[in-house]
Amino acid sequence: MAISVQLTVNGKPETLRADDPAMPLLYALRNQLGLHGLHFGCGLAQCGACTVHYDGEPLRSCVMPLSAVAGARIVTLEGLGTPDRPHPLQQAFVDEQAAQCGYCINGMIMQAAGLLATNPHPTEQQVRQALAANLCKCGTHVRILRAVMRVADRKP
Repeated sequence: MAISVQLTVNGKPETLRADDPAMPLLYALRNQLGLHGLHFGCGLAQCGACTVHYDGEPLRSCVMPLSAVAGARIVTLEGLGTPDRPHPLQQAFVDEQAAQCGYCINGMIMQAAGLLATNPHPTEQQVRQALAANLCKCGTHVRILRAVMRVADRKP
């Protein structure tokens, strides 16, 4: 049974459609809206490459059915900042050269942004714990940690 779901994506009202109500939100965001910051990684909510913010909370979009997000506010990596005015985390990741292959960076930034929204000045251990479920095969963990701490250590 085909469905239409109305929601807000990156501050803009959108209507997403699917033939299958169980279609993952990830597919609709990438294929219908052309948002390619989020990636398909494992399809099991274990790697974090597909992370978006769902009503302000980090969410693995590969396992969230489109039918379950009606009326939600979704923010993707593209919605955090712009090329002219990047989000502080996006800028810190560039400054620290935290991306190697870049596949995990969406999840790392979105998860870190969720942490910093609730705890603007986390300890290094809190950052490590928040990012522990995000997988990175390239081994840029030290740079990623430095990028998040760069933003966490900023004075208000």
